[in-house]
Amino acid sequence: MMQRLSGRLAALLLSLSTSLAMAQTLSLTFDDGLNPDKTPQAAQWNQQLLEGLGQASIKAMVFPSLARTGGDAGLALVRNWGLQGHAVGNHTASHRSLADPALSLQDFIADVELAEASLRTMPQWTPMLRFPYLKEGDTLEKRDGLRRWMQSAGYRAAPVSIDASDWYYNQVYAAWLAQGRPEQAQRVKAAYIRHMLDRAAYYDGLARQVLGRSPAHVMLLHTNGLNAAALPELIAAFVAQGWRFVSPSEAFQDPLYTEPVNTLPAGESVVWAHAQLQQRPGLRYPAEDDVYERPLLQAQGLLPDSLKP
Repeated sequence: MMQRLSGRLAALLLSLSTSLAMAQTLSLTFDDGLNPDKTPQAAQWNQQLLEGLGQASIKAMVFPSLARTGGDAGLALVRNWGLQGHAVGNHTASHRSLADPALSLQDFIADVELAEASLRTMPQWTPMLRFPYLKEGDTLEKRDGLRRWMQSAGYRAAPVSIDASDWYYNQVYAAWLAQGRPEQAQRVKAAYIRHMLDRAAYYDGLARQVLGRSPAHVMLLHTNGLNAAALPELIAAFVAQGWRFVSPSEAFQDPLYTEPVNTLPAGESVVWAHAQLQQRPGLRYPAEDDVYERPLLQAQGLLPDSLKP
């Protein structure tokens, strides 16, 4: 009898340990920030995002760019993230791509420092850099020079493992609302949630191939109207599929985010970069863009005439 119980207990523990090992973990990061001087709904969207996170007891991280937040009113919205316990990082002042041949390494570093001057007094300030467009340099000089500068300046890079074109879905969503077609906007929101689940499954599957495991994932989102409206449903959809949310501070402890990947041009999802380094077949570049999503939305009748090619 005792042997049977011990065997069952061992099987149960093995099952639990296997489930935990295969569990998918996810953290949320938001780029850009909002500018009340240009976007009348900025304060409302910011509050919706924070309420969605708060209701789900999720701590996230925001990476503001001064070009996207504007002046003091936009920075005040960023401050609200820190006051509610979400980490605040750096997304540069002008949001220029380090892969742009016209942008020098020195000018990019100056842009990071300019943003830090406005952000370092924020509650929960964390010296981590999210590269605009996830581009980490088009030359060895830029890529490695920036890495040396970050080390000397006490910065860490803030890569993502799950990239997706949420910014494009937001354009489509906003276009339908502007046309007075909220029913179409709602259909886009539903398609968007399916899209995010699909991209998360893709990158988790790719990670298992190239890393041999499912890492603590970091997802790229943006502070926009679509995410403000969809966040509670998006979180619920991931929970329903068995994902567990962790804070970015916990996720970024995964070795995936501390070991540089020597691809060139550098950037994209860090999982994608590992796959490129291993020369995995079927990789597209850029890894995510509107050119992939436009025909899918058009096929569903969800692309407004104003956004058709």
